Amino acid sequence: MHKISLTGQIAIGVLIGALVGLLLPKWAENLTIIGDIFLRLLQMVIVWLILGAVIEALGSLKFAELGKLGLKTCLWFTITTILAAVEGVFLGLVFKPGTMLRLPNLVKTKAVLHSSVNLRAAILQLFPNNIFASLTKGNVIQVIVFAVLFGLVLSRANENNEYHLVLKLIRQFNQLIVKLVMLIIKFAPLGIACMFASTIAKNGGKVFLPLLYFLVLYAVAVIVFLLALFIFVSLVAHVSFWGLVKGLTRIIVVAFTTTSSAATLPIEMIDAQEKLGVSKSVTQLVLPLGMALNSNGLALYLSLVCITLMQLYGASLVPVLLLKIILLAVLSCLGTVVVPGGGIVALTIALPVLGFPNTCIALFAGIDWFVGMFRAVANVVGDTITAVGVAASTNQLNRDVY
Repeated sequence: MHKISLTGQIAIGVLIGALVGLLLPKWAENLTIIGDIFLRLLQMVIVWLILGAVIEALGSLKFAELGKLGLKTCLWFTITTILAAVEGVFLGLVFKPGTMLRLPNLVKTKAVLHSSVNLRAAILQLFPNNIFASLTKGNVIQVIVFAVLFGLVLSRANENNEYHLVLKLIRQFNQLIVKLVMLIIKFAPLGIACMFASTIAKNGGKVFLPLLYFLVLYAVAVIVFLLALFIFVSLVAHVSFWGLVKGLTRIIVVAFTTTSSAATLPIEMIDAQEKLGVSKSVTQLVLPLGMALNSNGLALYLSLVCITLMQLYGASLVPVLLLKIILLAVLSCLGTVVVPGGGIVALTIALPVLGFPNTCIALFAGIDWFVGMFRAVANVVGDTITAVGVAASTNQLNRDVY
């Protein structure tokens, strides 16, 4: 199996799990415990992964870089990711993918109760009063808020390299956490196969068609989002639309075939400069930072999944809850993009916050390999387009390549 990529192994696991669930339903229901163990191990390290990744990403930057150039970069990241999450919510409300799912063994959860959360409470829940309590409870949003503030302070304090040991310690800690995540992820094919087998055993093969509908809807959403980005940037940066498409072609192909933002980064770095005219300084700041902190495709995916599940569980989709879903989709992307199986990791972050059971994670983990193709494309194109936009706004874009 070591000759087969992780995504390939997961795809094989899903296929085997589906067959076991259909052919041996009674036996397959007992496999839930293996999937639950896999998710528990994953949830064990997620908060630490995000805490360290965000602090390192911001703390590694010189504070001067967090000035005009950094502010524009963060503004682009924030706006495009929010728009992606909003698109996911909008398409979910219009096309109602959750109404197609019918799970006879559906268990009502506290997710339905979250629709009654008021705006004041929702805002207060963003900010921690005890970071150790937030870590213990796995409150990802509060951990991210703390990590962003700590990263900014570290960047400022380390201007004269006085706190390089702190940054080095955080970087080493992150390397170990990523190694631990990668070790756990190696068991993803088995864990997902068991979860999917149990889900199929309980609900039958009728879940396949709704999942296919969801996959097609997500693919269309990604295409629409990217077209909108291309049009907007071509107008703002005063470059050719088809020049953008041509310059991004190789990046898109690599991202689609590898389903990995990290694997595509070297190609992004080269093509952004040679084919899209982005300066070296902008490329070196925006693209690595975007890989760690920006994920348009993942935000779109998470928001669409959340709306789908809310419809499945019959939750009242009030404005406050929709805002919470958008915010959660945006914040859950931080630090998870570079990890193998980042989509599954992000699901284990977002869905428990809204009160959904592990069964829902298993349901969407089954199609994660296919979703990952489009998600990776949206992620890397979003990063590269941001680099073009930032370069144009700071007079560091060579338009002659177009």
